[in-house]
Amino acid sequence: MASQPTSVPPVLQNFLEAGQTLAQGFLSYLSGQQPPMPGAAPALPVPRPEEMARLQQDYLNQHIALWNAMLAKGRGEAVDFQVAPEAGDRRFNAPEWQASPSFDYLRQAYLLNSRFLMSLVDQVPLEEDKVKSRLRFLARQYVDALSPANYAATNPEFIRLAVETKGKNITEGVKNLISDLEKGHISMSDENAFQVGRNLAVTEGSVVYENELIQLIQYAPRTPRVAKRPLLMVPPCINKYYILDLQAENSFVRYAVETGQTVFMVSWRNPKGEQGRLGWEDYLEKGPLAAIEAVRSICRVDQINALGFCVGGTLLSSALAVLAGRGENPVASLTLLATLLDFSDTGEIGLLVDENFVALKEGQIGQGGLLTARELGTTFSALRANDLVWNYVANNYLKGQTPPPFDLLYWNCDSTNLPGPFACWYLRNMYLHNHLRLPGKLEMCGVRVDLARVDMPNFILATREDHIVPWQTAYQSTRLLGGDSRFLLGASGHIAGIVNPPAKHKRSYWTNPDLKVDADAWLAGAEEHKGSWWLAWSEWIGQYAGGEVAARSKLGNSRYKPVEAAPGRYVKEMA
Repeated sequence: MASQPTSVPPVLQNFLEAGQTLAQGFLSYLSGQQPPMPGAAPALPVPRPEEMARLQQDYLNQHIALWNAMLAKGRGEAVDFQVAPEAGDRRFNAPEWQASPSFDYLRQAYLLNSRFLMSLVDQVPLEEDKVKSRLRFLARQYVDALSPANYAATNPEFIRLAVETKGKNITEGVKNLISDLEKGHISMSDENAFQVGRNLAVTEGSVVYENELIQLIQYAPRTPRVAKRPLLMVPPCINKYYILDLQAENSFVRYAVETGQTVFMVSWRNPKGEQGRLGWEDYLEKGPLAAIEAVRSICRVDQINALGFCVGGTLLSSALAVLAGRGENPVASLTLLATLLDFSDTGEIGLLVDENFVALKEGQIGQGGLLTARELGTTFSALRANDLVWNYVANNYLKGQTPPPFDLLYWNCDSTNLPGPFACWYLRNMYLHNHLRLPGKLEMCGVRVDLARVDMPNFILATREDHIVPWQTAYQSTRLLGGDSRFLLGASGHIAGIVNPPAKHKRSYWTNPDLKVDADAWLAGAEEHKGSWWLAWSEWIGQYAGGEVAARSKLGNSRYKPVEAAPGRYVKEMA
């Protein structure tokens, strides 16, 4: 490769200045000259001068090496210096980024600038891991937003399409942008391809009970004989229930029904202004507690089986702790999917929740009002900004493309509100103070709850790449619940790891009966099984069927009469 130049070329100087500007802007934030993010101190220490000098010299050396590599490449010489993106970064996969020397240089210079900023964060002298993690999160948002792939003038794919289509991609991109502005969210799927009740949430059944907050769906049997004990599913109230009942081929509900379960589903209402006063106890009383009573009455059994997903699992476990405190034991087995009971490590969501943030929300909506779907959606998307924001900015608005149909992403955009009192109580007592894990610390519905009294057998599933419920934290539920635990670790993330039908023959799960060791030791000793965890769960829950009975010919009973066909009205309400 050619020797280093004695002076920095003007183009290279521009990129060096861009990188230094990134650093200076971030240092301004650190020193308190910019408004801090939630939880960060007004002013934070900057890296030591000697570390700054080393970082800047390394940064300069790498840019010079990159410049020389580009010159050598232009002369047709072999190049031994290449700035590669991180594993899984697909922003620069298109051949246009490397076909043009200028865009090839632009993408690599951006990657160097990004690394420089992230290295700068790592050198900030902070003792608190959470504060440094917040800084890393902020820096990552900053870096991702400045990618050349996000802007027309610096994206060669946009330029090629503009020439080839004579500007049609620009016209289509503007149409897509206007449409998304009207909808209030970035389209991640072809939303015309799906409709709840037409090709999503189509498992046959009826709404057999409703109150201000939920509709309870009973699904029609698909086998001549069924488990005597019915199965109640409690999904997250932050999203709509049909993530568990998508299309026929990937519906967990349909799978459970076809394997002999009588399934009931809680369908949470999408709160409007009149529900903005509801709190945590309202959700317990009108949600799982009301549903458990209805299911037992309809099926005329003393005990049922129950399943909770995400915050639905937190609500269900809390409701069972209330019932245990009252001396009641109406549930024979408990399944928790991607659920937090211990909130000691909540991943990147926890980085956004601190005393200042919670106090602010309490002042705004703590006594009434809504935590809106738009705010919730923006927060969750920011956790994976390249995948859930900037990818669609480039494809929808620059390239003028319509996203392909994808049921998981359609569901992801079908957002819900949360009542302010509920959200504030949840954030303070779970995310901020982690009180649920402490016996007797929280009072719910007049009972001091203790998860150790929730002593039925439990099946706990976490997923390995879950960025919302870190699997190591979900593993701690085996220490909190009183019954015998079985813990499984599934592949993939918070949603794709749950929706994994056996017929697809995809992914894996891990098992290890030794739950006395810590999470890392558990995984080190775990056995991998190819395929879906659904099969292992079906075998496990079969132990708690309570025998078999003939499938019920009618849904509901004289007290709980069918109201309307599934999926019901509540799930169709828009935020």
